[in-house]
Amino acid sequence: MGIAESVKSRARGVRERYARGEDRPLAGYLSALGGYGSLVAAMTAVGRAVGARVPERIAPGDIAVTTLAAHKASRIITKDAVLSPLRSPFVRFEGPAGAGEVNESVTAEGHRHALGELVTCPFCTAVWTTTLLLGGLVIAPRTTRLVSTGLAVVTGVDVLHLLYDRLKGAVEG
Repeated sequence: MGIAESVKSRARGVRERYARGEDRPLAGYLSALGGYGSLVAAMTAVGRAVGARVPERIAPGDIAVTTLAAHKASRIITKDAVLSPLRSPFVRFEGPAGAGEVNESVTAEGHRHALGELVTCPFCTAVWTTTLLLGGLVIAPRTTRLVSTGLAVVTGVDVLHLLYDRLKGAVEG
């Protein structure tokens, strides 16, 4: 058995022991990790090319706005009904989730399954959106603050819509 076959055999054994009969696309997860690493490397390269410096600390206001923006961006990517055509190659529509959101389940297999999990999990996608926004604060802070502020405002508007509907329902009874 050659080195390549030995590595493949060991990888299969690890996958089988880990998955215990479940569909766990470890190779797809590795690809996602590679994609994330590539994103970070690309942002680092761009930052160096433009002479950007990582700040010693991030202002509390930037942290607050970035938190709201990353939350909203991850919800839009993973749950927004209008973006469902982008997720549809990897998922199946399960039903409406209220407030313009949908519930979907992953149907793809292998690498596509891992991508399906990423594009339907707001917690997973939040890591990517946070990385982009924080990298943006270093590389293009004015533009990133504008985008983040817009997403934060939409988050606030969403809360107000939900509160209004709840209050209206309580009054109408």
